[in-house]
Amino acid sequence: MHMRTHYLLISCFIFLLSCGGGSNNRQPHVQIKTAAGDIELELYPEQAPKTVAAFLSYVDSGFYRNSSFYRVLNDDNQSSEADRSNLIQGGIWRTDQKKASSLPGVPHESTQLTHILHKDGVISLARTAPGTATTEFFICIGPQPGFDFGGDNNPDKQGYAAFGKVVKGLDIVRNIYARPENNQSFDPPVPIYDIIRK
Repeated sequence: MHMRTHYLLISCFIFLLSCGGGSNNRQPHVQIKTAAGDIELELYPEQAPKTVAAFLSYVDSGFYRNSSFYRVLNDDNQSSEADRSNLIQGGIWRTDQKKASSLPGVPHESTQLTHILHKDGVISLARTAPGTATTEFFICIGPQPGFDFGGDNNPDKQGYAAFGKVVKGLDIVRNIYARPENNQSFDPPVPIYDIIRK
């Protein structure tokens, strides 16, 4: 009886370990604390290891303290010839452009490699050429297949590096998306107080 109880306790302990801490480490969560409310993200390091590692290093270094969501793309603020995109973009570009420019680019992990497609609520790194992305990111409003590998939103057809998705606070994302803007810039920018690990 004593041995059976001991075995049961060990089994429960192993079960709790495999359910709890382990899965959270595989898919870390971060919280974007904004003036509009909190947005929780789940990140996918097994699929996008370099992108997630870079983003978490910026989070851990406190880069996003007092940053902002500063850009929006919606149906009304893009030229009629271009493929339409719907997103909100944030990071440190408006608050610390020097730091954003000085960082080495993250090696590009395309959706062809990661299989994380740009669906509603997916977070991805903004970039110019592949391998130039750093601290700036965007969150998709609705599906954005043009941002995937082979998509039409970038002439190089490499798409953007998606690395996680919103799991709480999609209503906050939509609230920010609907804020006043002028020529694709939020007017005023929406403050990000910090981004922290959950």
